[in-house]
Amino acid sequence: MKRIIALGMMLTLLLAGCQLFAPAPPAPPSPTPETIGETPTTQKPTATRSRPTSTSQPSPAASGEASPTMPALAGLPDPATARWVPFAEGFQQPTAIVAAPGFPGRIFVLERKGVAWTLYEGERHVFLDLQDRVGSRESEQGLLGMAFHPRFPQTPWVFVNYTDHNGDTVVSYFPVDIEAWTADAARETVVLQVDQPYGNHNGGHLLFGPDEMLYIGLGDGGAAGDPHDYAQNPDVLLGKMLRIDVRQGAPYTVPPDNPFVQGGGRPEIWALGLRNPWRYDFDPWTGDLYIADVGQNAWEEVNFWPADGGPGANFGWDYYEGTHPYEDTPPPGLTLIFPVAEYGHDLGCSVTGGVVYRGRALPPEWQGVYLYGDFCSGRIWGLRRQPDGTWMTRVLFETGFNISTFGRDQAGFGKEVGGEVYLAHYTTGAIYRLEPAR
Repeated sequence: MKRIIALGMMLTLLLAGCQLFAPAPPAPPSPTPETIGETPTTQKPTATRSRPTSTSQPSPAASGEASPTMPALAGLPDPATARWVPFAEGFQQPTAIVAAPGFPGRIFVLERKGVAWTLYEGERHVFLDLQDRVGSRESEQGLLGMAFHPRFPQTPWVFVNYTDHNGDTVVSYFPVDIEAWTADAARETVVLQVDQPYGNHNGGHLLFGPDEMLYIGLGDGGAAGDPHDYAQNPDVLLGKMLRIDVRQGAPYTVPPDNPFVQGGGRPEIWALGLRNPWRYDFDPWTGDLYIADVGQNAWEEVNFWPADGGPGANFGWDYYEGTHPYEDTPPPGLTLIFPVAEYGHDLGCSVTGGVVYRGRALPPEWQGVYLYGDFCSGRIWGLRRQPDGTWMTRVLFETGFNISTFGRDQAGFGKEVGGEVYLAHYTTGAIYRLEPAR
């Protein structure tokens, strides 16, 4: 019965990637060797959109050159050396998999209805129950993101991103009991609230960066085609990546190097031009940022921004969908960043951003590979920057899963962090872990 209800809810979603949790369409035609081979992503648009640039000299890791701590590896790993193994099951519409800094092996699984579970050594229990305040009437609403304070457990707070009963975004935090591994739902402190004009494109991911700032991804407000042009409007938080400092509470301050601190837009904004960023990840070793942005009706994309790239990047929506002109003409002098990888709707319909592999279980050639997938087709790609600065991506796995999220079982930054990779199958509620093939 639960599966019938879940499938019924999924049938309310828009097709062609207009919403995140779109229903799985009939299996697309088998890709040709040309579409799944190791293909550098070197396509350029004909209009004025630029590659990712840096405001300072790029580090060796960001430029793709070899370094003593981050060797530049060419190509992508052999997918036959790894497999997705069932890890846990029984969740209802899982939306996120996260970890707490300093606690390897423990993961947290969010359910769209408003419940967060903790799993450790085969045991699970409810970590946080927000069903009384989470609104999930529309398919892209619900409990969407969670992140632990970067100085956890010294500062025992956990932050969440959810839509309330009005459909609006709420970012708040709760104190955590480390002994019981529960968060106190009765002691909520609201950090930020954002009105949502429609029920889709809420974004919802939360992530602390290597600078200990909280990065909040917000979609363009929904409907289709960004009808209010929010993504390019610096006076609106929608369609942006926000960056705030929550280390002092009260409830936050704005980092002084955010691009609009001195005026011209909302000071919380760190980057513009996003449609619906569904999962982004900082490479734990380099600090480079990968953002998967759900496309409109033809192209899904993955964006990259180097650790030293600085604030103010504009990722181009809705002037472009991927590298393809979509609507209107950018004003003269505006620099837009186009994606380092994209795929058409012949290979899927809604991108799900993943993580950079920095675990210890897989062979060394997996180090530094960014994994991302598609919700509808279940395909999983690998993406890696080559020593000459170009990008290479190809399909590594054909899973058939409705991939709603990826995650790691260790949070933090630095080579000692490690962390193995997981994904969630939205329809069945199963969690899988990437393990060496045997």
